[in-house]
Amino acid sequence: MRIDVWSDVVCPWCYIGKRRLEQALDESGEKAEIVWHSFQLDPSSTNDDPRDLATRLGEKYGRGREWGLQANAHVTGIAAELGLEYNFDKAKSANTVDAHRVLHLARELVESGEVPADTQDRLKERLLKAYFTDGLPVGDHATLTELGTEVGLPADRVREVLAGTTYTEEVAADQAEALAYGANGVPFFVIDEKYGVSGAQPVEVFQEALRRANADRKPVTLITSPNATAADDPTCGPDGCAI
Repeated sequence: MRIDVWSDVVCPWCYIGKRRLEQALDESGEKAEIVWHSFQLDPSSTNDDPRDLATRLGEKYGRGREWGLQANAHVTGIAAELGLEYNFDKAKSANTVDAHRVLHLARELVESGEVPADTQDRLKERLLKAYFTDGLPVGDHATLTELGTEVGLPADRVREVLAGTTYTEEVAADQAEALAYGANGVPFFVIDEKYGVSGAQPVEVFQEALRRANADRKPVTLITSPNATAADDPTCGPDGCAI
């Protein structure tokens, strides 16, 4: 089973959705290859915005800082139920394009066999924790290099990517693909290129999607006459069909 996920590393519901998907997989006993795709909630954001997150959030929705504080408190409580620690007061403004480019590097190295198969997933997890729990600047090149090497990426490869524009087109292509699927937000999950789950849905929703995908992959059960023999089989053989 393959699960493609579009999300951003500064999206609180994306971290929650990741945990709920993992819980559904664990409880169902399913094994899946998870591929992380890029999606920027705000490509215009900067790494040096002096406003705190509550202020930025409130202004984005035209509600004010107090509303932003309440919204952050609400999602913090939901995250805590899943064992996640959100420290929004420490969250630093970031443009996430470079974080996504490093995630693309991780995926390429996984596909080439240069790093373990779970490396991209571990990097995604580390980036989310860095932003929401540790208050690290996930748009900063030194921080991204440190986090990348922490999960096993070669430091020189990370620095090389960050020094140029490698994977920038892939980041944009991921975003376009999500929109083509009909996603109007993240997280967005596609299971075996057939079943989509939009948003950080309850675990039960993920379990149902996994069940349907698993059922589709089961072999066809052939129904024949109970007294039929091989000679009665009307199917065509390797030499063609008799007329």
